Amino acid sequence: MRHITGALTAALIALPLVLATAPSAQAATPIQLTSGFYVDPNSSAKAWVADNPGDGRAAALNSAIANTPMARWFGSWSGDIGYVAGSYAGAADYRDKLPVMVAYNLNGRDACGGHSGGGAGSAAEYASWIGAFAGAIGSRPAVVILEPDSLGDYNCMSQAQIDERQGALSNALTQFRNQSPNTWAYLDAGNPGWIDAATMARRLHNAGLAKAHGFSLNISNYFTTAQNTAYANALNSELNARYGYTKPFVVDTSRNGNGANGQWCNPAGRRIGTSTQIGGGAEMLLWIKAPGESDGNCGVGTGSTAGQFLPEVAYKMIYGY
Repeated sequence: MRHITGALTAALIALPLVLATAPSAQAATPIQLTSGFYVDPNSSAKAWVADNPGDGRAAALNSAIANTPMARWFGSWSGDIGYVAGSYAGAADYRDKLPVMVAYNLNGRDACGGHSGGGAGSAAEYASWIGAFAGAIGSRPAVVILEPDSLGDYNCMSQAQIDERQGALSNALTQFRNQSPNTWAYLDAGNPGWIDAATMARRLHNAGLAKAHGFSLNISNYFTTAQNTAYANALNSELNARYGYTKPFVVDTSRNGNGANGQWCNPAGRRIGTSTQIGGGAEMLLWIKAPGESDGNCGVGTGSTAGQFLPEVAYKMIYGY
């Protein structure tokens, strides 16, 4: 990693004013320590293009999706989390790039929705896993998105389960704060169409948001950036009024180019979104859910499993049909 003084390439972000005008004595940010965002060489789109060079869709998928920086998701399927997370952060660091990493292994994950169920076998197992994740990143720069959907998925849970979940997330943020000093950790806050701002602000705070760098929105969803920004502003108003602080936020724009149509699970007619920060208040616009990866056995992904790469869906997302 290295310090940079020029502007980043417009891969995903324009620095917010608070960073640009910060005093020189302030610690360098993950953005300043790297020269752009990391492109995962083993992403699902990259792998498909490599395996299907003669397919008529390959060129478009390669140029529009496979070479765009996007997040790598980590969970129980990853194996030894210390090794794989450390290897990924190390590969990005070697290239002087900033990785975006998603921790997705909370015990009882998607307990109410069921499409992406799984996760660690217990709270203790998760605590060990997330501690190893944070320790593996160490001092290398990274952006970490913590447990998508975890704070919206409450309707079937008991109060004891909710308390356990909030404690697990708070501990996770402590681990990143203590073990990963150059990581920006974002606690997921769902999307504008799910939980009202007052309720989500309370859930965020109870899950330790004060220890996070910020919160994330719209992961695996389709709401426009403007809708997410309005929701984030409402969240920050609630946080400020109730707890006396606000936080920056990031938006998953990977599939919001045509906005939402009221469906969340593989809706037709969606489009990839911008990967360049264009204002409106978000700290970063990121591709967190990989375009073309299924939401589950539903919609235009009928017959698929969550996370499975669907080349025809990805291809249509480039053009919005």
